[in-house]
Amino acid sequence: MLEGLGMKLPIIQAPMAGVSTPALAAAVSNAGGLGSIGIGASDVAGARAMIDETFARTDRPFNVNVFVHGPAVHDPEREATWLAALKPAFAEFDAAPPAGLRVIYKSFTDDPEMLSLLVEKKPAVVSFHFGLPPAETLAALKGAGIRLFATATNLAEAEAVEAAGLDAVIAQGIEAGGHRGAFDPLAPDDGLGTFALTRLLVREIGIPVIAAGGIMDGAGIAAARDLGASATQLGTAFIACPESAADDAYRAALRGPGAYHTRLTTAISGRPARALANRFTELAETALRETTPPDYPIAYDAGKALHAAAKACGEAGYGAQWAGQGAPLVRAMPAAELMATLVRECGLGEETLINGLR
Repeated sequence: MLEGLGMKLPIIQAPMAGVSTPALAAAVSNAGGLGSIGIGASDVAGARAMIDETFARTDRPFNVNVFVHGPAVHDPEREATWLAALKPAFAEFDAAPPAGLRVIYKSFTDDPEMLSLLVEKKPAVVSFHFGLPPAETLAALKGAGIRLFATATNLAEAEAVEAAGLDAVIAQGIEAGGHRGAFDPLAPDDGLGTFALTRLLVREIGIPVIAAGGIMDGAGIAAARDLGASATQLGTAFIACPESAADDAYRAALRGPGAYHTRLTTAISGRPARALANRFTELAETALRETTPPDYPIAYDAGKALHAAAKACGEAGYGAQWAGQGAPLVRAMPAAELMATLVRECGLGEETLINGLR
């Protein structure tokens, strides 16, 4: 599967919408891995610009990731209660919460123009987060010669990915930074770790498994490969690279004490997501005792407004500083240098890694 993509190394850079850039994706792909851009938070024009720039920077395969979340349901009473819970935090920065909240991200399922763009541009891979689009959408992408991956957090989701005819499943462990890829955010979550989930899926399903979550170095890559993973996906490991879009405050927070205490919270966006411990995750522990945030991505509208108000006053601790449990292991270096470092740390030569792709 992966050798057919032209990858030389079993290393995928996670999409990380808002953090990944064409420069980062191209650097990883040019180094022999699979770079990724996340367009789940972009409109069609923004997505086109990102895809075109990535193509301009590399002739190697890369991945384009989309969000396939279910429809958000407005609940005026719940939204008003949530904004009231956040009001004291806004007041600290002489600001008021928004008068109302919007659905700020369109699901790929409801975006035929985005589908048309992907069919037109034909990236090597399209990956799905939060679920799967309809069969006709999958057929259109496959008809364009695009390989398809999807995130799964448990066996049932992975079985659905396999049944839908996708080419690989990304086994996202509870350690992973950013949003959980769970199909139903309200369903019970067993919180399986990366290695347990990877081994389970390798044993139970027949498509390649990509291990994701908490993997930061060559030792983690080698361990996942020993468990049968065809490749590994690393996200937090690339945030400190100069090619990422992380701002100075985010980079500083990765080096701070919050990196040792990441938190899984729904307060920032309305869906479970792992972030560095900061002012927002601290606030969440109180706010979530009082009320439930609105649906994703409606709650994110409030989170972004609070971050903007705080940042304008010099406080960066309300940012969505997504990071996995391996955050303290992050290294700040160019992406190409990090890729070379990861290969050395695996204890395997590049030729062995190439031959080991499956």
